[in-house]
Amino acid sequence: MGSVKIDTHSKERALESKYPALDNPTGVRILLGDYHALVSRRYAGDYDACVILADLGTARAKAQLTERQADALYYVFERDLTQVRTAELMGVSKQTVNRLVNVALTKIARVYEAWSRRGEGYALSETEAI
Repeated sequence: MGSVKIDTHSKERALESKYPALDNPTGVRILLGDYHALVSRRYAGDYDACVILADLGTARAKAQLTERQADALYYVFERDLTQVRTAELMGVSKQTVNRLVNVALTKIARVYEAWSRRGEGYALSETEAI
């Protein structure tokens, strides 16, 4: 009788193709843009989503975001508010929200970059790897 081979790494490869490198603000923005989908997958028992969200939480903590940067990320990505609405809630301009988000994304990306350089499971973007 033939044996059945199960590809236990197929989900990992799918995630790697979706989030190829988190060492830049663009990669982190894509990841945060999927925040709600990852939370839903976590509640559906997807272990990979659990790991991604746990790592994201750790990266955010290690990034040492200011309170305003953390608030901007929360409103824009977790609450799905526009930058205009976020600005109203925070009492700042839309440009300030944009700057806060971009600086926060850069700080988080630096954490992922440090992890990737230490071989902790994250890839460097192609421009960084060269």
